[in-house]
Amino acid sequence: MKHVALRAPGPASGLYITEGPRPRAEAGEVLVKVHAAGVNRPDIIQRLGNYPPPPGASDILGLEVAGEIAALGEGVEGWSVGDRVCALVTGGGYAEYVAVPVPQLLPVPKGMDFITAAAIPETYFTVWTNVFQSGALKAGESLLVHGGASGIGTTAIMLAHALGSTVYATVSSEEKAEVCRSLGAVEAVNYNAENFADRLLETTGGYGVDVILDMRGGPFFADNMRLIATRGRLVHIASLAGREVTLDISLLMRKRAIVTGSTLRARSVEEKGEIARELLERVWPLFDAGTIAPEISRVFPLAEVASAHELVESNKLIGKTVLDLTV
Repeated sequence: MKHVALRAPGPASGLYITEGPRPRAEAGEVLVKVHAAGVNRPDIIQRLGNYPPPPGASDILGLEVAGEIAALGEGVEGWSVGDRVCALVTGGGYAEYVAVPVPQLLPVPKGMDFITAAAIPETYFTVWTNVFQSGALKAGESLLVHGGASGIGTTAIMLAHALGSTVYATVSSEEKAEVCRSLGAVEAVNYNAENFADRLLETTGGYGVDVILDMRGGPFFADNMRLIATRGRLVHIASLAGREVTLDISLLMRKRAIVTGSTLRARSVEEKGEIARELLERVWPLFDAGTIAPEISRVFPLAEVASAHELVESNKLIGKTVLDLTV
């Protein structure tokens, strides 16, 4: 099969297309013929040599795919060859075929094409487990999404808005702010132009925000702690602006806040399966009804994978970038 390989950790120019053995569907797995694969920030970090795959996982880049089931492993029930599926994978997505544990498999939503479906798994699994499981966001509460125009950000805005929360976002430009507002954010603050905590404390009459989803870290932390409401939850999923912070323990105590964070890739198949089951129950009806859909920025053929990575790294995109393996 064709797949993307990397000459050495470093720039996107080191990515190239080669051929290698097709994986097998082992017991409890299906083999998916990949039609499209999402491109995500963790792929960039892995390409740079800073995010190695967990033991036993494919070293081929790619964490989410959509396509058709090509073969069933031993003991697999409830799925058939030819079924249209999308899946979260631990690696191996930038390839014509990938083996997927059944618990991480989901049907392509009704009426949705493979390109759009390939933009679902990584972001929706991430948002669901961090915002709705760890962050325990409920209808009627408020959510602040940092990096609101990113793949994760657009997903969090649409999903929280659809499920009854008031959503705010931070962005780096007015163009991105307009997109966030169009997706359901009641306010989008350009953090390059003003202090987001000051702005949203004024907007909320000093109450603050119940849940904050942060992928920036570093210099955002102090303002997050000022802004978080009493009994609020601050959830970290990345540290793009810095990994080290200073915490005022007395402020944390007074607010009775929870500061947490997580990664997704190294979790067990069982944990990922539980997230998938909740998505199927709570989110798939929204897809089927056309209430929400992934925000796609650009689609590239597999041969232009380096350009796709460069776009994601540029921080200029809005929504998701997807690789089309059918052209």
